[in-house]
Amino acid sequence: MAQSIRRAIDLIRRSAEHPLSLTEAADVLGVHKSTALRILQTLESARFVRRTGAGTYVLGSGLIELSELALGSMDLRQPAAAHLRALQRATGHTVHLAQLTGDEIIYIDKVDSPAFDAVKLPSRVGRAVSIYASAVGKTILAYLPRQERDRLLSHVVFEKFTDTTFTDHGALEAELARIHDCGWAVDNGEHDAYVMCVAAPIRDSRGQVIAAASITAIEVIASLDQLKSNLPLLLETANEISYELGYAPPALASQDGEIRSAT
Repeated sequence: MAQSIRRAIDLIRRSAEHPLSLTEAADVLGVHKSTALRILQTLESARFVRRTGAGTYVLGSGLIELSELALGSMDLRQPAAAHLRALQRATGHTVHLAQLTGDEIIYIDKVDSPAFDAVKLPSRVGRAVSIYASAVGKTILAYLPRQERDRLLSHVVFEKFTDTTFTDHGALEAELARIHDCGWAVDNGEHDAYVMCVAAPIRDSRGQVIAAASITAIEVIASLDQLKSNLPLLLETANEISYELGYAPPALASQDGEIRSAT
């Protein structure tokens, strides 16, 4: 049964990549064509696949609707949306929102830049991002409780994607300590050499970091230093989203008796 479910999932994935003939579907499922046809008809009735006029099968609208429902159910997306779009307009660069979901850090929203760099960025909503070779990943890691961080990193095989990738646990821990102290992270082409990024933490009502917002561009559009010049706007946006989620930073009394928010 488990194997049959895995093959059906694989079939749906393949149908999203390119149209599948009945023969190809049978090969993916490892069954006779008549059995494959019955499975396809079942998936079609649920709108997970759709039969084209050419007799091939492509991804159906049912799965797309489920994806939208899943993303919409993430409480963070709705209160963050307006702030992310304002940040994109103010900076001109692509803005991301990423959240720790299970053991993965997932992009749950993206506001594309109208500039040329938006075409070149490999990110997309619903995609998992490298937990150690991304600004959003390192931001979230930096604020996790030690036990949870160690658990997540225990599964990581440190792959050297580029010359700036952190390739061992010790070097990454030193970077996470720096991020925790300064309150923001950078990605200096650590997964894709041409992609630069800065990120800031987003907190929930308990003050726990549950997500990160980022500004991203390809290097020919904006260098890392140029992106870092937008840090005040990014940090303000992250704070505004955190406030929407119920986070109230500790208040400090100034010498004249006024109350100001601690950063």
